[in-house]
Amino acid sequence: MKRLGVLTSGGDAQGMNAAVRAVVRMALENDVEVFAIYEGYQGMVDGGNQIRPIGWNDVGGILHQGGTAIGSARCLEFRERSGRLKAVRNLLAHGIDSLVIIGGDGSLTGAQFLYDEWPSLVNELAESGQITRHTAVNHPHVQIAGIIGSIDNDMYGSDVTTGSDTALHRIIEATDAISSTAASHQRIFVVEVMGRRCGYLALMGAMAGGADWVFIPENPPDLDNWEDKMCEVMRLGREAGRRDIIVMVAEGAQDRDGKPVTSEYVKEVLESRLGEETRITVLGHVQRGGAPSAFDRNLSTLLGAAAVDHLLAANSHEKPFVMGIRGNKITRTPLDEALEKTHAVAQASREERYEDAMQQRGKSFNESFHIVRTMVRALPHPPTPGQRRMRIAVLNAGGLAPGMNTAVRTAVRLGTDKGHIMLGVQNGFPGLVKGEIREMDWMSVSGWASQGGAELGTNRIVPSGSDFYAIARSLEEHQIDGLLMIGGWTGYESVLKLMEQRQTFPANNIPMVCVPATINNNMPGAELCIGADTALNNIVQAVDKIKQSAVASRRVFVVEVMGRNCGYLALMSALATGAERVYTNEEGVTSSKLINDVKELITGFNKGKRLGLMIRNENANKVYTTAFISALFEEEGGDLFDVREAILGHLQQGGDPSPFDRILATRLASHAINHIEEQIDAGNSTCFCLGQVGGSLVFTDMEDVPRMYDMEKKRPKKQWWMDLHPIARVLAKPAPH
Repeated sequence: MKRLGVLTSGGDAQGMNAAVRAVVRMALENDVEVFAIYEGYQGMVDGGNQIRPIGWNDVGGILHQGGTAIGSARCLEFRERSGRLKAVRNLLAHGIDSLVIIGGDGSLTGAQFLYDEWPSLVNELAESGQITRHTAVNHPHVQIAGIIGSIDNDMYGSDVTTGSDTALHRIIEATDAISSTAASHQRIFVVEVMGRRCGYLALMGAMAGGADWVFIPENPPDLDNWEDKMCEVMRLGREAGRRDIIVMVAEGAQDRDGKPVTSEYVKEVLESRLGEETRITVLGHVQRGGAPSAFDRNLSTLLGAAAVDHLLAANSHEKPFVMGIRGNKITRTPLDEALEKTHAVAQASREERYEDAMQQRGKSFNESFHIVRTMVRALPHPPTPGQRRMRIAVLNAGGLAPGMNTAVRTAVRLGTDKGHIMLGVQNGFPGLVKGEIREMDWMSVSGWASQGGAELGTNRIVPSGSDFYAIARSLEEHQIDGLLMIGGWTGYESVLKLMEQRQTFPANNIPMVCVPATINNNMPGAELCIGADTALNNIVQAVDKIKQSAVASRRVFVVEVMGRNCGYLALMSALATGAERVYTNEEGVTSSKLINDVKELITGFNKGKRLGLMIRNENANKVYTTAFISALFEEEGGDLFDVREAILGHLQQGGDPSPFDRILATRLASHAINHIEEQIDAGNSTCFCLGQVGGSLVFTDMEDVPRMYDMEKKRPKKQWWMDLHPIARVLAKPAPH
């Protein structure tokens, strides 16, 4: 591959610019000339100046921008063979027979047509004399890598598509704001979200936003009189004390007979049957707009880099493929397979085969639907006669992590709905020592889905000495059958100590589950911890503002982020902001590295550079502190640039949890409660930690934790994200000479 074309097509999606940047820079790094095809397929058909070379610096400064810097347009002409004939002629005029196409299923369907017809189109162009026979022989096939750019998250081949996380941010920002005004006036709001024939945004928006009802295309209400059922739930909710009511409607929602369920109809039903003022908010294209989230920036960057790598390694007959992510692993799926399975889901919904549609959406989608269906109840199911009502305690431990409240809310409501008695422990393990335990009911966690902080309280105190006797007394007095700990290493360590004390204190012989919640993302048995995504977005938003300040005044910023001895936040924020250097505890900091960094800064600013950005993990090095590095750069830079340090501090822990953290917290808490219930039923007293590993939720025996964990550094011995260092270095380095 010597020349590569990149284009964005269809509706724009946040993160497209990050993908373009990664494609361009990774290709140039491998000595491949890159051409941007402006205005998508329309530019391919029009040719001329719409297809032109794009360089390293041309994609600088676009990482944080929404939309697409190279434009996108709907192109009816490309849908016809005559249009594709023009497109191929224009591509060959520039010697391009490799493409990265960023768009939704419509755009990628066009890519499949282009691939299928390429040989015959090339032959037709040669026979008509529009290209030479030599050109035809040298370009017999086209290689295509697809990156799904769609806020709808409606395409097979990836757990999450570029743009969908940011769209959820917009939805949650809106619903959080709406909830406050709805509560003030005891008003009902109907919120309509995008998604076409896919209910992902509506379902996840309802889960993360704490909505009271949701309509999605794949699973319409299973009652003919669903209007009566919905209004009854709303009425009971009011009687139970709910002041705000939010109904989420996907734009493609329908009933069992395929009749559209519109936001206007839902409003009419609620007003006429409940007699309450109801307002509609159609979020529309605000869901597509604005700067991409940290997740979308990093996802798009990794997909773009991987697309180029796979094209470089592909043979000339390689079928088109689409890049995606499963868990934290970048994957490749044949494009024809991805399109076939994507269209099958939409077809099942259109044909009212809803069970098939739900099954094809996947396990996670179905689990989320069942969780939401329980969470939107006005009140829990009453206990069944003769049922054993388990007493399950919930507590937080460790540093504050946004999403703790979301997890507690989920545990309390799902446990209560199963007929169990849920107990909240105040202030972590010291609260368990003092017996600060209270029963929690359905409404006691109302509104917690969106709240930052930790309403139960949390701290980093690990029990010791006489604490274990007091804890055993509390467990016995409150007849606790199981324990759910939501927190960081302090909580894990405390549970390990309780396990060690079991022979002395039989009350400790109960099932315990640890759910990882820490912004540091440094827990064993989990690739992602509750709170880390929120912290990462807080960092990225702050750094975006810092970069604007730096560009205006020829300045270098050294930004210090949290993480203790784990460099996750440092590396991932560097990847998401385009920082030139990242200093982590894992890689260490040396004087030779710093000297080299100073030299590169001086060279860059002498050539007109206006911004320097370095991100340092708080424990990267005891000697080479943020202040030391800043002073070194200031001294060596002289009058060439100013240096400022920015220590972001606890703003990284603050604020409401991101949609990703709310969804992760909900899923983890749901699995934890189910597991504790099963273990109590079976008479087991096993202790596990729960985490997302490779896209699945996995329970790890707590006895295995010490061998998986670096006790001195307080981080897992294996960290998946360490493999991303080379990509971050390549994409952020200065333009090659």
